[in-house]
Amino acid sequence: MNNKEIAKVFKLYAQLMELHGENPFRTKAISSSVFKVEKIGVPILESTVKELSDLPGIGKSTAEKIHQIAHEGTFSELDELLAKTPKGILDLLEVKGLGPKKVLTIWKEMNITDLGELLYACNENRLAQVKGFGVKTQAAVQDSIEFILKNKGWYLYAKIKAQAEHMLQLAQSAAETSDIISFTGEFRRSSEILQRIEILHTLPLIKLKLALSEYNQDQVDSRTLRVGNHPDIPVDFIHTTRENFARDLMLTTGSDSHVQKLTSPLPSLPSEQEIYQSLGLSFIPPELREGTHEVEKAKNNQIPNLITVSDLKGSLHNHSTYSDGKDTLKDMALYCRDNLKLEYFGIADHSPAAHYAGGLSIEKVQQQWEEIDLLNKELAPFKIFKGTESDILEDGSLDYPSEILAGFDYVVASIHRTLGMDEERATERLIKAIENPYTTILGHPTGRLLLSRPGYPIDFKKVIDACKANGVTIEINANPLRLDLDWRHHQYAIEQGVLLSINPDAHIKEGLLDMEYGVQVARKGGLEAKGCLNAKTLDEITQYFKNKK
Repeated sequence: MNNKEIAKVFKLYAQLMELHGENPFRTKAISSSVFKVEKIGVPILESTVKELSDLPGIGKSTAEKIHQIAHEGTFSELDELLAKTPKGILDLLEVKGLGPKKVLTIWKEMNITDLGELLYACNENRLAQVKGFGVKTQAAVQDSIEFILKNKGWYLYAKIKAQAEHMLQLAQSAAETSDIISFTGEFRRSSEILQRIEILHTLPLIKLKLALSEYNQDQVDSRTLRVGNHPDIPVDFIHTTRENFARDLMLTTGSDSHVQKLTSPLPSLPSEQEIYQSLGLSFIPPELREGTHEVEKAKNNQIPNLITVSDLKGSLHNHSTYSDGKDTLKDMALYCRDNLKLEYFGIADHSPAAHYAGGLSIEKVQQQWEEIDLLNKELAPFKIFKGTESDILEDGSLDYPSEILAGFDYVVASIHRTLGMDEERATERLIKAIENPYTTILGHPTGRLLLSRPGYPIDFKKVIDACKANGVTIEINANPLRLDLDWRHHQYAIEQGVLLSINPDAHIKEGLLDMEYGVQVARKGGLEAKGCLNAKTLDEITQYFKNKK
């Protein structure tokens, strides 16, 4: 290890000492030694303990530790602290603006132990409500986490959408009327995470380069110009001719598996529709071109009529200032009615077990119900439904006693704590909750957070079968960090007749717009409007909730 790497390990030791409340005088001494270790002017790896201890400010104990780090990568005291520290906490210590004291607060008071959970808490405006933080600190932490994730080379679709549209507009500004430009690749397929944006075009290279002059440019090959300034996502502009545009759009849009299932070579025809037709296939929407069963379905004219945002009639699973939301119940409902032109709004604030998220006591639930009754008279015919996001407890039971659960119009059952389960335990816990007669919707079934937390493993077939047997809807959580249930499992649920519900899990008014991302992954999963709970009209869903009870 070089000096810089050794100093980094020693710094971690100092941070963990402070985090775990080690002797404050010793912790302070170690912390002050970190700077001195960073400034050691000789190669530590080549130095003896005696030579190191003779350096100014480096005592024998410190010299022994850094010598051991250099040769073994660690030492016993550090190993002991690491053994009682969740792995994700080490990532939190890397976040700019978070020292050990703040990380300890996040860990112990918010029960957050990884980057993804903290980013999600920032999106929900929860970090700002913790003593010692605030709105500005929350924004800085969120920016820092997003920067860390970007440097892993993967990007959330929602986070790069604006950049993608800007790059497309720049290319369009240089286009002649005869030029054609389109998104292609993973972005056109609405992949939930991706590594680059790809744009197919027919522009002359010189005009394209001029339009993109503010960006770094690299000619990857004879057809591809890559642009982007770190840490922006790379954007590949792929050149083709007008005659071959539709053919190349098909070839670059589909996954390798999808393209391999098509007849090769593809003919050059004026449109994708005509090319698919020439192959004896009905048109396959870009989102479906993943190489699963879409080609076989296209042969049999069985491509679904995919759901659209305009099919949605209401929004379920939302939070307000009653728990950890930023906006009031009324403001959320009005945004839903006036801005999104929806027919109904469902509130699903947290239950008491989610105390870190302001879970509602029974008294607060009754207070909320009274407000909803008044608002429904005021806002009619628009309707607010009384819901809850009831925690699935460790034994699979739901939070709140039965008499309270019975008073809600619907119940979203979700796991938020004790996520470290194996497949058998997680599946059993979910199925017990699904079998609860008060469960209406299974919320974010795996608890995953994209790019940071994989979620607990479950037997999807067993869980979906249990939902079918008990008439429980499965959520497609539309928050861009979740998108859970994963689209790869939608088709089995659809085949079993299990309804899916595209829920934004909104904690602010603008969060309701996340339903767009839920619709995108629902389309990838082959969902039609008839299979979506919140595509039901107000009258239909009112009857549905009554029948479920």
